[in-house]
Amino acid sequence: MAFQRRRHHHYQRCGRMIPLISAVAAALLFLFALLSFLAPTPIDTDHMHHHRQQYASFNVQADDDAIGNPVDDAIGNPVFRIPSDGGKLGRDVWSSRNSEHFHGCSNASSKFPKAREITHPNRYLLIATSGGLNQQRTGITDAVVAARILNATLVVPKLDQRSYWKDSSNFSEIFDVDWFISHLSKDVQIIKQLPSKGKKPLSAYSMRVPRKCSERCYINRILPVLQKKRAVQLNKFDYRLANRLDTEYQKLRCRVNYHALKFTNPILTMGEKLVHRMRMKSKHYIALHLRYEPDMLAFSGCDYGGGEKEQKELGAIRRRWKTLHKSNPDRQRRQGKCPLTPEEVGLMLRALGYGSEVHIYVASGEVYGGEETLAPLKALFPNFHTKETIATKEELGPFSSFSSRMAALDFIVCDESDVFVTNNNGNMAKILAGRRRYFGHKPTIRPNAKKIYRLFLSRSNMTWEVFASGIRTFQKGFVGEPKEVRPGRGGFHENPHTCICEDSGAKVDKNSGPRKFGKDSIPQKNVANEEVDVEDDDDDDNDMNEIPEKDMFNETTSDYETLNFEDPELEEIVSD
Repeated sequence: MAFQRRRHHHYQRCGRMIPLISAVAAALLFLFALLSFLAPTPIDTDHMHHHRQQYASFNVQADDDAIGNPVDDAIGNPVFRIPSDGGKLGRDVWSSRNSEHFHGCSNASSKFPKAREITHPNRYLLIATSGGLNQQRTGITDAVVAARILNATLVVPKLDQRSYWKDSSNFSEIFDVDWFISHLSKDVQIIKQLPSKGKKPLSAYSMRVPRKCSERCYINRILPVLQKKRAVQLNKFDYRLANRLDTEYQKLRCRVNYHALKFTNPILTMGEKLVHRMRMKSKHYIALHLRYEPDMLAFSGCDYGGGEKEQKELGAIRRRWKTLHKSNPDRQRRQGKCPLTPEEVGLMLRALGYGSEVHIYVASGEVYGGEETLAPLKALFPNFHTKETIATKEELGPFSSFSSRMAALDFIVCDESDVFVTNNNGNMAKILAGRRRYFGHKPTIRPNAKKIYRLFLSRSNMTWEVFASGIRTFQKGFVGEPKEVRPGRGGFHENPHTCICEDSGAKVDKNSGPRKFGKDSIPQKNVANEEVDVEDDDDDDNDMNEIPEKDMFNETTSDYETLNFEDPELEEIVSD
Protein backbone atom coordinates (compact mmCIF):
# COMPACT_ATOMS: atom_id res chain seq x y z
CA MET A 1 0.00 0.00 0.00
CA ALA A 2 2.81 2.40 0.87
CA PHE A 3 4.42 1.70 -2.52
CA GLN A 4 1.15 2.40 -4.36
CA ARG A 5 0.69 5.70 -2.46
CA ARG A 6 4.22 6.82 -3.40
CA ARG A 7 3.63 5.92 -7.08
CA HIS A 8 0.29 7.77 -7.08
CA HIS A 9 1.98 10.84 -5.57
CA HIS A 10 4.74 10.65 -8.23
CA TYR A 11 2.18 10.59 -11.06
CA GLN A 12 0.37 13.57 -9.57
CA ARG A 13 3.62 15.57 -9.42
CA CYS A 14 4.54 14.64 -13.01
CA GLY A 15 1.09 15.61 -14.14
CA ARG A 16 1.50 19.04 -12.65
CA MET A 17 4.93 19.51 -14.42
CA ILE A 18 3.71 18.52 -17.89
CA PRO A 19 2.00 21.89 -18.59
CA LEU A 20 5.12 23.72 -17.37
CA ILE A 21 7.41 21.66 -19.63
CA SER A 22 5.06 22.21 -22.54
CA ALA A 23 5.09 25.96 -21.96
CA VAL A 24 8.91 26.06 -21.83
CA ALA A 25 9.16 23.95 -24.98
CA ALA A 26 6.72 26.20 -26.80
CA ALA A 27 8.69 29.27 -25.74
CA LEU A 28 11.93 27.71 -26.96
CA LEU A 29 10.34 26.81 -30.30
CA PHE A 30 9.06 30.37 -30.70
CA LEU A 31 12.47 31.81 -29.83
CA PHE A 32 14.18 29.47 -32.31
CA ALA A 33 11.72 30.46 -35.04
CA LEU A 34 12.30 34.14 -34.31
CA LEU A 35 16.08 33.76 -34.43
CA SER A 36 15.83 31.83 -37.70
CA PHE A 37 13.75 34.62 -39.18
CA LEU A 38 16.14 37.35 -38.07
CA ALA A 39 19.36 35.47 -38.89
CA PRO A 40 21.27 36.58 -42.02
CA THR A 41 21.47 34.39 -45.07
CA PRO A 42 24.54 32.14 -45.46
CA ILE A 43 25.98 34.64 -47.94
CA ASP A 44 25.49 37.50 -45.50
CA THR A 45 27.00 35.40 -42.73
CA ASP A 46 30.09 34.75 -44.83
CA HIS A 47 30.26 38.42 -45.69
CA MET A 48 30.03 39.46 -42.02
CA HIS A 49 32.59 36.90 -40.95
CA HIS A 50 35.01 37.98 -43.65
CA HIS A 51 34.37 41.65 -42.97
CA ARG A 52 34.94 41.35 -39.23
CA GLN A 53 37.85 38.95 -39.29
CA GLN A 54 39.93 40.63 -41.98
CA TYR A 55 39.16 44.27 -42.69
CA ALA A 56 36.48 44.90 -40.06
CA SER A 57 34.94 48.36 -39.90
CA PHE A 58 35.00 49.33 -36.23
CA ASN A 59 32.40 51.50 -34.59
CA VAL A 60 34.29 54.59 -33.53
CA GLN A 61 33.71 55.87 -30.00
CA ALA A 62 35.89 58.71 -28.79
CA ASP A 63 36.59 58.50 -25.08
CA ASP A 64 38.65 61.16 -23.33
CA ASP A 65 39.21 59.13 -20.20
CA ALA A 66 39.69 55.51 -21.13
CA ILE A 67 41.79 53.58 -23.57
CA GLY A 68 40.60 50.10 -22.77
CA ASN A 69 40.29 46.76 -24.44
CA PRO A 70 38.01 46.53 -27.47
CA VAL A 71 34.45 46.05 -26.24
CA ASP A 72 31.31 44.95 -28.04
CA ASP A 73 28.31 47.11 -28.74
CA ALA A 74 24.68 45.98 -28.42
CA ILE A 75 24.86 43.80 -31.53
CA GLY A 76 28.33 42.38 -30.99
CA ASN A 77 30.45 44.63 -33.20
CA PRO A 78 33.88 45.45 -31.75
CA VAL A 79 34.34 49.04 -30.60
CA PHE A 80 37.64 50.90 -30.23
CA ARG A 81 37.87 53.35 -27.36
CA ILE A 82 39.79 56.09 -29.15
CA PRO A 83 40.89 59.19 -27.22
CA SER A 84 39.48 62.29 -28.88
CA ASP A 85 42.86 64.04 -28.78
CA GLY A 86 44.62 61.19 -30.55
CA GLY A 87 46.79 60.53 -27.49
CA LYS A 88 49.30 62.77 -25.74
CA LEU A 89 52.55 62.21 -27.59
CA GLY A 90 54.63 65.11 -26.34
CA ARG A 91 55.57 66.38 -29.81
CA ASP A 92 54.49 68.89 -32.42
CA VAL A 93 52.46 66.98 -34.98
CA TRP A 94 52.44 69.95 -37.38
CA SER A 95 56.15 70.28 -38.15
CA SER A 96 59.16 68.24 -39.20
CA ARG A 97 62.13 68.08 -36.89
CA ASN A 98 65.31 69.88 -37.99
CA SER A 99 63.62 71.09 -41.19
CA GLU A 100 64.95 74.62 -40.58
CA HIS A 101 68.42 73.39 -41.52
CA PHE A 102 67.43 72.35 -45.04
CA HIS A 103 66.37 74.40 -48.06
CA GLY A 104 65.83 74.03 -51.77
CA CYS A 105 68.80 74.96 -53.96
CA SER A 106 68.50 74.56 -57.71
CA ASN A 107 70.43 77.43 -59.28
CA ALA A 108 72.67 76.50 -62.18
CA SER A 109 76.40 76.63 -61.67
CA SER A 110 78.71 78.90 -63.66
CA LYS A 111 79.77 75.82 -65.66
CA PHE A 112 76.26 75.40 -67.12
CA PRO A 113 76.29 77.28 -70.46
CA LYS A 114 73.45 79.62 -71.36
CA ALA A 115 70.85 78.37 -73.83
CA ARG A 116 71.81 80.84 -76.54
CA GLU A 117 75.33 79.43 -76.57
CA ILE A 118 74.43 75.78 -77.18
CA THR A 119 71.04 75.73 -78.98
CA HIS A 120 71.19 74.64 -82.64
CA PRO A 121 68.98 76.80 -84.89
CA ASN A 122 67.45 73.89 -86.82
CA ARG A 123 66.50 71.52 -84.04
CA TYR A 124 62.97 71.53 -82.68
CA LEU A 125 61.64 69.13 -80.06
CA LEU A 126 57.92 68.63 -79.55
CA ILE A 127 56.43 66.65 -76.69
CA ALA A 128 52.98 65.05 -76.33
CA THR A 129 52.35 64.30 -72.68
CA SER A 130 50.22 61.50 -71.25
CA GLY A 131 47.92 60.83 -68.31
CA GLY A 132 46.41 63.10 -65.68
CA LEU A 133 47.63 66.51 -64.55
CA ASN A 134 50.52 65.35 -62.38
CA GLN A 135 51.74 62.66 -64.75
CA GLN A 136 51.77 65.32 -67.45
CA ARG A 137 53.68 67.61 -65.09
CA THR A 138 56.50 65.05 -64.87
CA GLY A 139 56.49 64.85 -68.69
CA ILE A 140 56.76 68.63 -69.07
CA THR A 141 59.61 68.79 -66.57
CA ASP A 142 61.53 66.03 -68.30
CA ALA A 143 60.81 67.54 -71.74
CA VAL A 144 62.78 70.66 -70.85
CA VAL A 145 65.76 68.54 -69.80
CA ALA A 146 65.50 66.40 -72.95
CA ALA A 147 65.59 69.54 -75.11
CA ARG A 148 68.67 70.72 -73.23
CA ILE A 149 70.41 67.36 -73.75
CA LEU A 150 69.68 67.58 -77.49
CA ASN A 151 70.62 71.29 -77.72
CA ALA A 152 67.22 71.81 -79.31
CA THR A 153 64.49 74.44 -79.12
CA LEU A 154 61.49 73.14 -77.21
CA VAL A 155 57.99 73.79 -78.50
CA VAL A 156 55.50 74.30 -75.62
CA PRO A 157 54.37 70.74 -74.74
CA LYS A 158 50.99 69.41 -75.81
CA LEU A 159 48.70 68.18 -73.04
CA ASP A 160 46.83 64.89 -73.28
CA GLN A 161 43.28 65.76 -74.39
CA ARG A 162 41.97 62.37 -75.48
CA SER A 163 42.67 60.14 -72.52
CA TYR A 164 40.46 58.70 -69.81
CA TRP A 165 40.48 62.10 -68.09
CA LYS A 166 38.75 63.75 -71.08
CA ASP A 167 40.10 67.26 -70.54
CA SER A 168 40.35 69.56 -73.55
CA SER A 169 42.61 72.09 -71.79
CA ASN A 170 45.82 73.12 -73.48
CA PHE A 171 49.06 74.15 -71.78
CA SER A 172 48.24 77.86 -71.54
CA GLU A 173 44.89 77.13 -69.86
CA ILE A 174 46.58 75.26 -67.00
CA PHE A 175 50.00 76.90 -66.71
CA ASP A 176 51.25 80.45 -67.20
CA VAL A 177 52.94 79.89 -70.55
CA ASP A 178 54.71 83.27 -70.74
CA TRP A 179 56.20 82.78 -67.28
CA PHE A 180 57.28 79.26 -68.28
CA ILE A 181 59.13 80.53 -71.35
CA SER A 182 60.77 83.55 -69.73
CA HIS A 183 61.79 81.83 -66.49
CA LEU A 184 63.67 79.10 -68.40
CA SER A 185 65.11 81.34 -71.11
CA LYS A 186 68.66 80.95 -69.81
CA ASP A 187 68.36 77.16 -69.75
CA VAL A 188 66.36 76.20 -72.83
CA GLN A 189 64.98 78.15 -75.75
CA ILE A 190 61.18 77.64 -75.81
CA ILE A 191 58.68 78.73 -78.46
CA LYS A 192 54.88 78.42 -78.63
CA GLN A 193 54.68 76.75 -82.05
CA LEU A 194 56.84 75.43 -84.84
CA PRO A 195 58.10 78.05 -87.29
CA SER A 196 57.05 77.97 -90.93
CA LYS A 197 59.11 76.53 -93.75
CA GLY A 198 58.36 78.94 -96.52
CA LYS A 199 54.58 79.29 -96.58
CA LYS A 200 53.96 75.96 -94.85
CA PRO A 201 54.51 75.22 -91.16
CA LEU A 202 57.36 72.86 -90.46
CA SER A 203 56.10 69.31 -89.90
CA ALA A 204 57.43 67.12 -87.07
CA TYR A 205 58.49 63.49 -87.32
CA SER A 206 56.69 61.43 -84.65
CA MET A 207 58.43 58.71 -82.67
CA ARG A 208 58.63 57.15 -79.21
CA VAL A 209 61.47 57.01 -76.75
CA PRO A 210 61.97 54.17 -74.24
CA ARG A 211 61.02 54.72 -70.63
CA LYS A 212 63.78 56.04 -68.38
CA CYS A 213 65.97 56.86 -71.37
CA SER A 214 69.41 58.11 -70.28
CA GLU A 215 71.42 61.04 -71.67
CA ARG A 216 73.36 58.61 -73.87
CA CYS A 217 70.07 57.07 -74.99
CA TYR A 218 68.79 60.45 -76.23
CA ILE A 219 72.08 61.19 -78.00
CA ASN A 220 72.12 57.80 -79.75
CA ARG A 221 68.41 57.39 -80.55
CA ILE A 222 66.89 60.84 -80.98
CA LEU A 223 69.71 63.16 -82.04
CA PRO A 224 70.41 61.48 -85.41
CA VAL A 225 66.72 61.67 -86.32
CA LEU A 226 66.52 65.26 -85.12
CA GLN A 227 69.53 66.24 -87.24
CA LYS A 228 67.90 64.70 -90.30
CA LYS A 229 64.26 65.74 -89.78
CA ARG A 230 64.85 69.08 -87.99
CA ALA A 231 61.67 68.61 -85.92
CA VAL A 232 60.78 65.54 -83.85
CA GLN A 233 57.72 64.91 -81.71
CA LEU A 234 58.05 62.41 -78.87
CA ASN A 235 54.66 60.86 -78.13
CA LYS A 236 53.26 59.50 -74.88
CA PHE A 237 55.99 61.31 -73.02
CA ASP A 238 55.80 60.20 -69.40
CA TYR A 239 58.73 58.88 -67.37
CA ARG A 240 60.83 58.89 -70.55
CA LEU A 241 63.89 60.30 -68.85
CA ALA A 242 66.25 58.41 -66.56
CA ASN A 243 65.94 58.87 -62.82
CA ARG A 244 69.66 59.52 -62.39
CA LEU A 245 71.26 62.29 -64.42
CA ASP A 246 74.15 64.70 -64.19
CA THR A 247 73.76 67.15 -61.29
CA GLU A 248 73.19 70.14 -63.58
CA TYR A 249 70.33 68.34 -65.35
CA GLN A 250 68.80 67.37 -62.02
CA LYS A 251 68.88 70.96 -60.85
CA LEU A 252 67.26 72.00 -64.12
CA ARG A 253 64.48 69.53 -63.36
CA CYS A 254 63.91 71.33 -60.07
CA ARG A 255 63.92 74.78 -61.67
CA VAL A 256 61.20 73.61 -64.06
CA ASN A 257 59.04 71.76 -61.55
CA TYR A 258 59.26 74.11 -58.58
CA HIS A 259 59.68 77.51 -60.22
CA ALA A 260 58.78 77.60 -63.92
CA LEU A 261 55.52 75.62 -63.79
CA LYS A 262 53.08 78.12 -62.34
CA PHE A 263 49.30 77.75 -62.63
CA THR A 264 47.31 80.41 -64.48
CA ASN A 265 45.93 83.34 -62.49
CA PRO A 266 42.30 82.07 -62.43
CA ILE A 267 43.44 78.73 -60.99
CA LEU A 268 45.82 80.38 -58.50
CA THR A 269 43.17 82.85 -57.35
CA MET A 270 40.55 80.15 -56.75
CA GLY A 271 43.09 77.87 -55.10
CA GLU A 272 44.16 80.65 -52.74
CA LYS A 273 40.50 81.26 -51.83
CA LEU A 274 40.12 77.61 -50.86
CA VAL A 275 43.29 77.71 -48.76
CA HIS A 276 42.13 80.93 -47.06
CA ARG A 277 38.78 79.36 -46.19
CA MET A 278 40.51 76.34 -44.66
CA ARG A 279 42.72 78.70 -42.63
CA MET A 280 39.66 80.60 -41.44
CA LYS A 281 38.29 77.38 -40.01
CA SER A 282 41.45 76.41 -38.15
CA LYS A 283 45.07 77.42 -37.69
CA HIS A 284 46.20 74.05 -39.06
CA TYR A 285 44.65 71.58 -41.45
CA ILE A 286 45.41 68.19 -43.00
CA ALA A 287 44.97 67.54 -46.71
CA LEU A 288 44.24 63.97 -47.79
CA HIS A 289 44.62 62.84 -51.38
CA LEU A 290 42.25 59.89 -51.46
CA ARG A 291 42.51 57.56 -54.45
CA TYR A 292 39.52 55.27 -53.93
CA GLU A 293 37.69 55.29 -57.25
CA PRO A 294 35.96 52.08 -58.47
CA ASP A 295 38.32 51.74 -61.46
CA MET A 296 41.32 52.21 -59.22
CA LEU A 297 40.18 49.57 -56.75
CA ALA A 298 39.32 47.14 -59.54
CA PHE A 299 42.79 47.54 -60.98
CA SER A 300 44.44 46.93 -57.61
CA GLY A 301 42.91 43.46 -57.33
CA CYS A 302 42.63 43.90 -53.56
CA ASP A 303 39.87 42.93 -51.15
CA TYR A 304 38.29 45.82 -49.26
CA GLY A 305 35.88 43.87 -47.06
CA GLY A 306 32.73 44.37 -49.14
CA GLY A 307 32.01 40.68 -49.58
CA GLU A 308 30.22 39.19 -52.58
CA LYS A 309 28.70 42.52 -53.65
CA GLU A 310 32.12 44.15 -53.87
CA GLN A 311 33.61 41.17 -55.68
CA LYS A 312 30.88 41.28 -58.33
CA GLU A 313 31.06 45.04 -58.86
CA LEU A 314 34.84 45.37 -58.99
CA GLY A 315 35.15 42.08 -60.88
CA ALA A 316 32.86 43.41 -63.63
CA ILE A 317 35.06 46.49 -64.00
CA ARG A 318 38.22 44.40 -63.94
CA ARG A 319 37.01 42.19 -66.79
CA ARG A 320 37.06 45.19 -69.11
CA TRP A 321 40.82 44.80 -69.37
CA LYS A 322 41.93 41.49 -70.80
CA THR A 323 45.54 42.31 -69.94
CA LEU A 324 44.86 42.09 -66.19
CA HIS A 325 45.68 38.70 -64.74
CA LYS A 326 43.76 37.16 -61.87
CA SER A 327 45.06 38.60 -58.63
CA ASN A 328 45.68 37.23 -55.16
CA PRO A 329 44.10 39.83 -52.81
CA ASP A 330 45.88 38.56 -49.70
CA ARG A 331 49.24 38.63 -51.44
CA GLN A 332 48.58 42.13 -52.77
CA ARG A 333 47.87 43.37 -49.26
CA ARG A 334 50.89 41.59 -47.77
CA GLN A 335 53.06 43.35 -50.34
CA GLY A 336 51.61 46.73 -49.39
CA LYS A 337 49.96 47.27 -52.78
CA CYS A 338 46.42 47.96 -51.56
CA PRO A 339 45.36 51.58 -51.03
CA LEU A 340 44.24 52.21 -47.47
CA THR A 341 40.50 52.56 -47.00
CA PRO A 342 39.18 55.94 -45.77
CA GLU A 343 38.64 54.41 -42.33
CA GLU A 344 42.17 53.00 -42.20
CA VAL A 345 43.58 56.43 -43.10
CA GLY A 346 41.53 57.96 -40.29
CA LEU A 347 42.73 55.42 -37.73
CA MET A 348 46.33 55.90 -38.84
CA LEU A 349 46.08 59.67 -38.39
CA ARG A 350 44.46 59.38 -34.98
CA ALA A 351 47.21 56.97 -33.92
CA LEU A 352 49.80 59.54 -35.06
CA GLY A 353 48.30 62.10 -32.68
CA TYR A 354 45.77 64.07 -34.74
CA GLY A 355 42.64 64.59 -32.66
CA SER A 356 38.98 64.71 -33.63
CA GLU A 357 39.01 68.52 -33.65
CA VAL A 358 41.42 68.62 -36.62
CA HIS A 359 40.07 69.97 -39.91
CA ILE A 360 40.71 67.72 -42.90
CA TYR A 361 40.46 68.62 -46.59
CA VAL A 362 39.85 65.63 -48.86
CA ALA A 363 40.88 65.69 -52.51
CA SER A 364 39.35 62.76 -54.32
CA GLY A 365 37.39 61.57 -57.29
CA GLU A 366 34.36 59.32 -57.08
CA VAL A 367 34.69 57.29 -53.87
CA TYR A 368 33.60 53.67 -54.17
CA GLY A 369 30.69 53.14 -51.81
CA GLY A 370 30.03 56.87 -51.49
CA GLU A 371 28.94 58.22 -48.12
CA GLU A 372 28.84 54.76 -46.56
CA THR A 373 32.55 54.34 -47.26
CA LEU A 374 33.39 57.84 -46.00
CA ALA A 375 31.28 57.58 -42.84
CA PRO A 376 34.00 56.05 -40.59
CA LEU A 377 36.51 58.72 -41.65
CA LYS A 378 33.95 61.46 -40.97
CA ALA A 379 33.24 59.93 -37.56
CA LEU A 380 36.95 60.16 -36.73
CA PHE A 381 37.30 63.66 -38.21
CA PRO A 382 33.92 65.43 -38.16
CA ASN A 383 35.50 68.62 -39.58
CA PHE A 384 35.53 67.13 -43.08
CA HIS A 385 35.83 69.41 -46.13
CA THR A 386 36.15 69.25 -49.91
CA LYS A 387 36.35 72.00 -52.51
CA GLU A 388 32.65 71.42 -53.16
CA THR A 389 31.76 72.12 -49.49
CA ILE A 390 33.85 75.27 -49.07
CA ALA A 391 33.13 76.84 -52.45
CA THR A 392 29.89 77.51 -54.33
CA LYS A 393 28.87 75.90 -57.61
CA GLU A 394 29.17 79.30 -59.24
CA GLU A 395 32.76 79.70 -58.04
CA LEU A 396 33.74 76.25 -59.29
CA GLY A 397 31.79 76.66 -62.53
CA PRO A 398 34.75 77.76 -64.71
CA PHE A 399 36.74 74.71 -63.56
CA SER A 400 34.18 71.95 -63.01
CA SER A 401 34.08 70.73 -66.62
CA PHE A 402 37.84 70.26 -66.74
CA SER A 403 39.39 67.48 -64.68
CA SER A 404 42.91 68.95 -64.83
CA ARG A 405 41.77 72.36 -63.60
CA MET A 406 39.84 70.78 -60.74
CA ALA A 407 42.91 68.68 -59.94
CA ALA A 408 45.01 71.86 -59.97
CA LEU A 409 42.76 73.38 -57.29
CA ASP A 410 43.21 70.29 -55.12
CA PHE A 411 46.96 70.43 -55.78
CA ILE A 412 47.17 73.98 -54.40
CA VAL A 413 45.17 73.19 -51.24
CA CYS A 414 47.20 70.03 -50.62
CA ASP A 415 50.49 71.81 -51.24
CA GLU A 416 49.63 74.59 -48.80
CA SER A 417 48.38 72.22 -46.08
CA ASP A 418 50.25 71.79 -42.81
CA VAL A 419 50.20 68.02 -43.23
CA PHE A 420 49.69 66.15 -46.49
CA VAL A 421 48.52 62.54 -46.43
CA THR A 422 48.01 60.00 -49.17
CA ASN A 423 46.43 56.55 -49.12
CA ASN A 424 48.28 55.50 -52.27
CA ASN A 425 51.64 56.51 -53.75
CA GLY A 426 50.43 57.83 -57.11
CA ASN A 427 51.74 60.66 -59.26
CA MET A 428 50.17 63.50 -57.29
CA ALA A 429 51.44 62.06 -54.02
CA LYS A 430 54.98 61.76 -55.39
CA ILE A 431 55.03 65.21 -56.96
CA LEU A 432 53.76 66.81 -53.75
CA ALA A 433 56.17 64.80 -51.59
CA GLY A 434 59.10 66.16 -53.58
CA ARG A 435 57.74 69.69 -53.65
CA ARG A 436 57.13 69.73 -49.90
CA ARG A 437 60.67 68.48 -49.28
CA TYR A 438 62.05 71.25 -51.49
CA PHE A 439 60.02 73.97 -49.78
CA GLY A 440 60.82 73.23 -46.15
CA HIS A 441 60.07 69.54 -45.47
CA LYS A 442 56.46 70.06 -44.44
CA PRO A 443 55.04 66.83 -42.95
CA THR A 444 54.03 64.41 -45.70
CA ILE A 445 52.62 61.09 -44.51
CA ARG A 446 52.81 58.03 -46.75
CA PRO A 447 51.42 54.79 -45.31
CA ASN A 448 53.98 52.08 -44.72
CA ALA A 449 51.33 49.76 -46.11
CA LYS A 450 53.29 46.52 -45.98
CA LYS A 451 53.79 46.87 -42.24
CA ILE A 452 50.64 48.49 -40.93
CA TYR A 453 48.28 46.13 -42.79
CA ARG A 454 49.05 43.57 -40.09
CA LEU A 455 47.77 45.91 -37.42
CA PHE A 456 44.53 46.52 -39.31
CA LEU A 457 44.17 42.77 -39.86
CA SER A 458 44.36 41.93 -36.15
CA ARG A 459 43.11 45.07 -34.47
CA SER A 460 40.06 43.35 -32.96
CA ASN A 461 42.46 41.47 -30.69
CA MET A 462 44.38 44.42 -29.26
CA THR A 463 43.82 47.60 -27.29
CA TRP A 464 43.82 51.01 -28.94
CA GLU A 465 47.02 51.79 -27.05
CA VAL A 466 48.84 48.82 -28.57
CA PHE A 467 47.39 49.49 -32.02
CA ALA A 468 48.42 53.16 -31.93
CA SER A 469 51.91 52.29 -30.69
CA GLY A 470 52.32 49.86 -33.59
CA ILE A 471 51.23 52.49 -36.11
CA ARG A 472 53.72 55.00 -34.72
CA THR A 473 56.49 52.42 -34.83
CA PHE A 474 55.86 51.37 -38.42
CA GLN A 475 55.40 54.93 -39.69
CA LYS A 476 58.85 56.05 -38.59
CA GLY A 477 60.59 57.23 -41.73
CA PHE A 478 57.35 57.82 -43.64
CA VAL A 479 56.37 61.32 -42.51
CA GLY A 480 58.43 63.62 -44.75
CA GLU A 481 61.31 64.57 -42.48
CA PRO A 482 64.84 65.40 -43.71
CA LYS A 483 67.05 62.46 -44.64
CA GLU A 484 64.23 59.91 -44.53
CA VAL A 485 65.08 58.72 -48.01
CA ARG A 486 68.63 57.91 -48.95
CA PRO A 487 69.96 60.11 -51.81
CA GLY A 488 69.35 58.41 -55.15
CA ARG A 489 66.55 56.19 -53.86
CA GLY A 490 63.01 56.47 -55.15
CA GLY A 491 61.93 58.63 -58.08
CA PHE A 492 63.64 61.99 -58.44
CA HIS A 493 60.35 63.86 -58.58
CA GLU A 494 59.55 62.38 -55.16
CA ASN A 495 63.05 62.72 -53.72
CA PRO A 496 64.86 65.68 -55.36
CA HIS A 497 67.92 65.17 -53.18
CA THR A 498 70.28 66.99 -55.57
CA CYS A 499 68.25 70.18 -55.07
CA ILE A 500 68.14 70.15 -51.27
CA CYS A 501 71.00 71.71 -49.33
CA GLU A 502 71.84 71.51 -45.65
CA ASP A 503 73.01 74.57 -43.76
CA SER A 504 76.70 74.40 -42.93
CA GLY A 505 75.95 75.35 -39.33
CA ALA A 506 73.29 72.68 -38.88
CA LYS A 507 73.55 70.80 -35.63
CA VAL A 508 74.42 67.17 -36.03
CA ASP A 509 71.98 65.19 -33.95
CA LYS A 510 72.16 61.47 -33.65
CA ASN A 511 68.37 61.51 -33.62
CA SER A 512 68.06 63.60 -36.77
CA GLY A 513 66.79 60.59 -38.69
CA PRO A 514 63.16 59.59 -38.94
CA ARG A 515 60.99 60.92 -36.15
CA LYS A 516 60.36 58.86 -33.06
CA PHE A 517 56.72 59.43 -32.32
CA GLY A 518 56.99 60.45 -28.70
CA LYS A 519 57.46 58.14 -25.76
CA ASP A 520 54.89 55.49 -26.37
CA SER A 521 53.52 54.02 -23.17
CA ILE A 522 53.74 50.56 -24.68
CA PRO A 523 57.27 49.37 -25.58
CA GLN A 524 57.72 48.11 -29.11
CA LYS A 525 58.16 44.52 -27.96
CA ASN A 526 54.70 44.63 -26.43
CA VAL A 527 53.24 45.42 -29.81
CA ALA A 528 54.48 42.12 -31.13
CA ASN A 529 53.26 40.32 -28.01
CA GLU A 530 49.72 41.55 -28.51
CA GLU A 531 49.57 41.12 -32.28
CA VAL A 532 47.81 37.80 -32.07
CA ASP A 533 46.91 35.86 -35.18
CA VAL A 534 49.29 37.94 -37.29
CA GLU A 535 51.23 35.74 -39.67
CA ASP A 536 54.74 36.59 -40.69
CA ASP A 537 55.25 37.44 -44.31
CA ASP A 538 57.84 35.05 -45.66
CA ASP A 539 57.64 36.31 -49.24
CA ASP A 540 60.89 37.23 -50.87
CA ASP A 541 59.31 40.12 -52.71
CA ASN A 542 61.36 43.30 -52.91
CA ASP A 543 59.22 45.85 -51.11
CA MET A 544 60.34 49.44 -51.55
CA ASN A 545 58.48 50.63 -48.46
CA GLU A 546 60.08 48.32 -45.93
CA ILE A 547 62.51 49.90 -43.49
CA PRO A 548 65.75 47.92 -43.06
CA GLU A 549 66.35 47.21 -39.40
CA LYS A 550 69.78 48.86 -39.36
CA ASP A 551 69.02 51.62 -41.85
CA MET A 552 67.06 54.77 -41.12
CA PHE A 553 66.36 55.44 -44.77
CA ASN A 554 63.53 54.17 -46.92
CA GLU A 555 62.33 54.48 -50.47
CA THR A 556 59.04 54.09 -52.25
CA THR A 557 57.83 53.31 -55.70
CA SER A 558 54.46 53.63 -57.28
CA ASP A 559 52.47 50.42 -57.44
CA TYR A 560 52.22 50.95 -61.18
CA GLU A 561 55.57 52.43 -62.15
CA THR A 562 57.18 49.12 -63.03
CA LEU A 563 54.23 47.69 -64.91
CA ASN A 564 54.28 47.35 -68.68
CA PHE A 565 50.78 48.41 -69.65
CA GLU A 566 49.32 46.95 -72.81
CA ASP A 567 45.97 48.73 -72.45
CA PRO A 568 46.24 52.56 -72.82
CA GLU A 569 43.01 53.17 -70.90
CA LEU A 570 44.27 51.06 -68.02
CA GLU A 571 47.43 53.11 -67.75
CA GLU A 572 45.49 56.37 -67.84
CA ILE A 573 43.15 55.28 -65.04
CA VAL A 574 45.97 54.72 -62.58
CA SER A 575 47.69 57.97 -63.53
CA ASP A 576 46.78 61.24 -61.87
